[in-house]
Amino acid sequence: MTDTMVLHIGLMAMMTAAKLAAPVLLTALFVGLAVGLLQSVTQIQEVTLTFVPKFCAVGLVLLLAGGWMLNELVSFALSMFALIPEMISS
Repeated sequence: MTDTMVLHIGLMAMMTAAKLAAPVLLTALFVGLAVGLLQSVTQIQEVTLTFVPKFCAVGLVLLLAGGWMLNELVSFALSMFALIPEMISS
């Protein structure tokens, strides 16, 4: 197993993690920004007001993108299993 292969596997793992985390993180970011803007305009400073919309939006994104996320994770795992013989032989 060469250092190039190790770097390639690490890069694939980080890219997969970023692709899987992006929908959830971006949704939480945009909903938090919208609620924060709403709170600053209306001067309502309730802590739970930021939590509930984020929770609902992230849950909705997980329902909508969950199948795609699972498919990405399975394809990554299968590609890692396919690399095992190559890792052993070198």
